[in-house]
Amino acid sequence: MILLEVAPLLVLLGLLASGRVSPIIACCGALLAALPALLALQGAELGGFLLRESLLAGFLAGQPVAVVAGGLLFHAAVSAPGPAEARPISPARIFAVSLPLGVFLESVTGFSVGAVFALSALRSMGVRGALAAALAVQALTMVPWGGLGPGTSLGSAIAGVAPQEVARIAAWPTMLWLLLLAPLLWRFMAMAGAAADGREKWIQFGLLALLGALLLLANALGPFEVAGVIASGIVTVLALWRADPPDDLRRALRAASPYLLLVAALLAARLWPQPPGWKPFAAFPVFPITHVAVVLLLVALGVMLARGRLGEAPAALRRAARPALAMLLYVLLGRWLAGSGIAAGLAEDLAHALGPAAPYAILPMAVVSGVITGTNVGSNAALMPVQAALGQEAGLAPALVAGLHNFGGGAGAGMGASGLAMLCGLLADGTRPAAIWRLLLPSILAVLFCGTLALVVLR
Repeated sequence: MILLEVAPLLVLLGLLASGRVSPIIACCGALLAALPALLALQGAELGGFLLRESLLAGFLAGQPVAVVAGGLLFHAAVSAPGPAEARPISPARIFAVSLPLGVFLESVTGFSVGAVFALSALRSMGVRGALAAALAVQALTMVPWGGLGPGTSLGSAIAGVAPQEVARIAAWPTMLWLLLLAPLLWRFMAMAGAAADGREKWIQFGLLALLGALLLLANALGPFEVAGVIASGIVTVLALWRADPPDDLRRALRAASPYLLLVAALLAARLWPQPPGWKPFAAFPVFPITHVAVVLLLVALGVMLARGRLGEAPAALRRAARPALAMLLYVLLGRWLAGSGIAAGLAEDLAHALGPAAPYAILPMAVVSGVITGTNVGSNAALMPVQAALGQEAGLAPALVAGLHNFGGGAGAGMGASGLAMLCGLLADGTRPAAIWRLLLPSILAVLFCGTLALVVLR
């Protein structure tokens, strides 16, 4: 039976690693490979199970799809008409758009919007292909705080611990990971033809250290929901000022006004304590009228209308079609595996096989769950119960287990199959996830190291 259960993952990873098929075709192959195991588990109830989980997948995928569509609309609204203006490439610009600015936008909106904006900025500098995608993914290094932290809230509720404590614990390995990313960023810059000199490296390392320290401080002193916004916002201002010092401050503020409007609208939406919403599935958060997707779409359309560019909306939305299909299919696969118990069963089998070393499987399982589900919400929903039970058997504090899973699952989601499929769809140049994963391998290993070190130190 275990061979049937692991078959869809082997097919998915094998097809993606081959680089011979698109992410959409690879996911379709994995969905087909999952059917024998689902039939064995569900029997005569298979039809009802597939309908139920597919409807849930549509609900869950619809949210990031709507956010990505809104992000593309917003990008079209704030971009200059005509072809994108080419920007001179420099290590300071690559750093600013890839990490602090991308992280800031992701902290405000979530759902990989930070990576979408980073990718566009990198392409305007002439960075293309898998390298552009790997740099854009750096915008997703603080996923647990993305979109003001819905995944962290859900995971904390499942684990039965305070979300503030979960976020505080997740901040420690995140800070270390940020520092370890510096050499990888410098390697990517050199590959892009903009190698950083010694002085620039020290400055960037200092900004990464500042980002990590501010994240720890913000989680310690204030609500975790805005910790990512505060920490990345401060560093973004410093990094952008270094990369492109404004000649005219008023003109710079006018150019930034749509972004300030968006941030203000999103934060104002959070002040509505219990907005009306749609909750078709009891186990998952409500979709409120103040959701990031709704606010983003309204602000984007408003800016377009104010600038007389509403006619550009259809073209911007068409760009979202292929990434939307990819995200829907990967969320569908994640739900089939999680809803059937396959994901939890494989995790429990691994934990039992490892025996006393089972706690050290927490990080690998968290990362894999993030890669498969593609979101922090999905990762926590799929494996947080298993991780919590595993931690209880090992005598670990529940908050520690939840925090480490939140860190690993968020990091895995940032480098997940659905997100990379989306970026490949936006690149539309034949780039495959396998090529991006090869570039990101040091980052994945750093996540495992940082999380495991946190487990050893904090337990």
